[in-house]
Amino acid sequence: MFWDRFYQLCIKQNTKPNPVAKDLGISSGVLTKWKSGGIPNGETLTKIADYFDVSVDYLLGRTDDPNPPKPRLPDELQALLDKQE
Repeated sequence: MFWDRFYQLCIKQNTKPNPVAKDLGISSGVLTKWKSGGIPNGETLTKIADYFDVSVDYLLGRTDDPNPPKPRLPDELQALLDKQE
């Protein structure tokens, strides 16, 4: 599932997996592992998610929505945080 999502995101951005991997500092050998069913570690998943502006859950196939809504803080807590800024 991961490889399919990763590859489709590359295609959508009109690029290929090797240039994306190079941009992220990932070796081509790691790409081969992913093609064979491997899954990146948490740090790498986060880098890839940030690169494509999608969620880690989307990359892992846990959701079909690449950009689910972010959880919202309760209004009282958000007001306190806003005062600190």
